[in-house]
Amino acid sequence: MPRYALLLEYDGSAFHGWQRQPNGASVQQSLEEAAAKLNGGVVPVSVAAGRTDAGVHGLGQVAEVEVSTDLRPDKMRLALNFHMLPAPVVVRAAAYAPEGWSPRFSALRRAYRYRILNRPARPALDAGRVWHLPFALDEKAMHRAAQALLGRHDFSAFRAAACQAKSPLRTLDRLDVFRVGEEVHIEAEARSFLHHQVRNLVGTLAPVGLGRRPESWPREVLDGQDRRKAGETAPPDGLCFMRVDYPEALDWH
Repeated sequence: MPRYALLLEYDGSAFHGWQRQPNGASVQQSLEEAAAKLNGGVVPVSVAAGRTDAGVHGLGQVAEVEVSTDLRPDKMRLALNFHMLPAPVVVRAAAYAPEGWSPRFSALRRAYRYRILNRPARPALDAGRVWHLPFALDEKAMHRAAQALLGRHDFSAFRAAACQAKSPLRTLDRLDVFRVGEEVHIEAEARSFLHHQVRNLVGTLAPVGLGRRPESWPREVLDGQDRRKAGETAPPDGLCFMRVDYPEALDWH
């Protein structure tokens, strides 16, 4: 049976995360139930590059699914999008999955973007897609503090209590903070992340931007390896899974 790589976009506010849940809608469920229509009614198991939490959005999530119907990738994209209606998830592109390829284990790097709306007025059009902080942020101070977190470290201070990773060691390749009009963006890249790592990093950088903590504080939190001494977990609304990099480009259609 053909295996397909799928490039997905979804509005996370409608889902309880990527992974199937016993008591709520998930992106995985929407995809697998649509794929069942192309698999003789049998629900296949899909695998994703990363398990996004409830409320976290996806622009460049990558998943894999195997079905019995052999369609060209562009036809597979159209068919899955039709069967996933009206759920707010779409296949942006599809490709035949290369032999031995895995959306999770073949990934070289994952990229996330966190958006903070930094103005007095709350969001209207972007409600559910940004974290609203009405007080002025010093994004340059946040960026300088973020650079001290790059490299390979024990990120215990920034992992969720429920994190199932065997090791807290991770290599953070990029953590840039910059302003785009009324928004402050935080862009993070690494081969892999711990559960809630990006949101906990954002929640620890925000007090620096607000002038409530010195620029040295996030690094002190990192070295202390104590989650209780870090900042709050930033809400999921502002987080979006942007991109996954692989050793070879997939032939997207």
